[in-house]
Amino acid sequence: MTGIRLQAPAPGWAIDADVVVVGSGVAGLTAALRCTAAGLRTVVVTKARLDDGSTRWAQGGIAAALGEGDTPGQHMDDTLVAGAGLCDEEAVRLLVTEGPDAVRRLIATGARFDTDGHGTIELTREGGHHRRRIAHAGGDATGAEISRALVDAVRERAVRTIENALVLDLLTDAEGRTAGVTLHVMGEGQHDGVGAVHAPAVVLATGGMGQVFSATTNPAVSTGDGVALALRAGAEVSDLEFVQFHPTVLFLGPEAEGQQPLVSEAVRGEGAHLVDADGVRFMVGQHELAELAPRDIVAKGIMRRMREQGTQHMYLDARHFGSAMWKSRFPTILAACRTHGFDPVAEPIPVAPAAHYASGGVRTDLRGRTTVPGLYACGEVACTGVHGANRLASNSLLEGLVFAERIADDIAADKVRAGTPVPHPAPRVLPLLDPAARARVQHVMTNGAGVLRSAASLAEAAQQLDAIHSEATTAGTATTGGTGDGGHKAAEPGVESWETTNLLCVARVLVAAARRREETRGCHWREDHPDRDDTTWRRHLVVRLAPDRSLDVRTTHTQDFPQTVHTAETAETAETAETAETAETAGRYTHRTAPIAAQTAPTADQTAARREQQP
Repeated sequence: MTGIRLQAPAPGWAIDADVVVVGSGVAGLTAALRCTAAGLRTVVVTKARLDDGSTRWAQGGIAAALGEGDTPGQHMDDTLVAGAGLCDEEAVRLLVTEGPDAVRRLIATGARFDTDGHGTIELTREGGHHRRRIAHAGGDATGAEISRALVDAVRERAVRTIENALVLDLLTDAEGRTAGVTLHVMGEGQHDGVGAVHAPAVVLATGGMGQVFSATTNPAVSTGDGVALALRAGAEVSDLEFVQFHPTVLFLGPEAEGQQPLVSEAVRGEGAHLVDADGVRFMVGQHELAELAPRDIVAKGIMRRMREQGTQHMYLDARHFGSAMWKSRFPTILAACRTHGFDPVAEPIPVAPAAHYASGGVRTDLRGRTTVPGLYACGEVACTGVHGANRLASNSLLEGLVFAERIADDIAADKVRAGTPVPHPAPRVLPLLDPAARARVQHVMTNGAGVLRSAASLAEAAQQLDAIHSEATTAGTATTGGTGDGGHKAAEPGVESWETTNLLCVARVLVAAARRREETRGCHWREDHPDRDDTTWRRHLVVRLAPDRSLDVRTTHTQDFPQTVHTAETAETAETAETAETAETAGRYTHRTAPIAAQTAPTADQTAARREQQP
């Protein structure tokens, strides 16, 4: 445990449970329903309403080997290719093998997928898939239908829920095992103010961190809260540098910020073409699947063409679909385009890449267990090893289903009794950021750690994020409501300041990992290291937050994850390795850094030595 906590009032109320699930997307609600069915007292905590997470925004569908002639092995092959050599093969095998039955159980729960006249599920293709294996609902409203079915099931089974609640930190017992969470409930929740849910098992299903960038397909609630909480709790995170930028997001202008309308990959799966202003299909010849290449390849193709022509977007041409197909197959996308002044029936759609999905996250094993006993993670917040360096289209909903079920089964089998939460003997309170810093963090990340990255851009991003952190630290030395020595006002504890603080935390870990990985692989594109380097980098970066807020960064030995237990070797290496070279000699690549207060702006030599920054 790090002993690091968000600055917040002490809990004023508490409830008891066997398991608390944080998040209400496909992963969270699936875990909650299965835990409830096993007789466990389950509480679902969600940041907004039950159906306000990322799941309901999913358009394309859910991938599984359901079609005639398709097999889990073929699905596995496509997943491994998309993951660019970094998938954990056993995790992928579990996903594709257990996936079809998990989808059938979802249907039994009440989800209604699109079918043909014979009642057979209709399947489409998306990028990276060699077969039609994407089940969809409502044409392009798959996520909304899955969310509806799961929310209805949760309400029908009277699962206890706390809505409009931001989870703050993990509670632990005297042995360091999970004992629940603290949370702040906003005005419309069941409780008021800061409270706690005491439980021996906590499932993080908080979604992604897309809001760390200026333009994203993610909703406003995706602020990396789960990853930040896990880091403060002492858990390991992995592969945060692999942020997938969806290649076809409706381009609303260079100044557009926040959540942007997604144009599903299924549009290309049904035959739409990517073209430049002259109508040239520039993806033809770049990959055997052309526009249906894996997302990282398509995003790079778009960015290259944009740079060649000095433009800010490309076009997606689906005029040949006709009005009837647009209205029946893609009604949500059609409405979004027309709302913003574009008619895809009559004109090509302007598109550009935007932040979409975090392939990395809180590191887990095949049962969803993190490196903190009793803490689980599933869905986008987790890094199971399934996605590798680039998620295969429509594998995300499937991953949420499969690993949520595995987590629930593990919790039900474990039956650990709740320990009594104990306060950390000397909690270290994180300085809170003023909510106004949120836009600054987003601009820094978009400019320095977006689709195109380099040593120079990442060093600049790290330096600017350091400055934002230093301002908060200075302001935090003043009394609440006052100003510190730098003249910056101390932030008040509250949802917006907590979210902004979490965003800065995950941003700094992401930049540190992106600086370390000196190659181009999957959705991590380094302009100064344009080639993939399997000899050095076919392995994962694993990061842990130290009590002094420095980063302990190491690489795994192979593309497969080690067990989620701290071995004596790992602990000893982390304590004794004073330099990267020493750690490499010991068989680990471990890098400890000094606290931020002792650091200055990076010199060229320090950058070359890959000095990491505090979160």
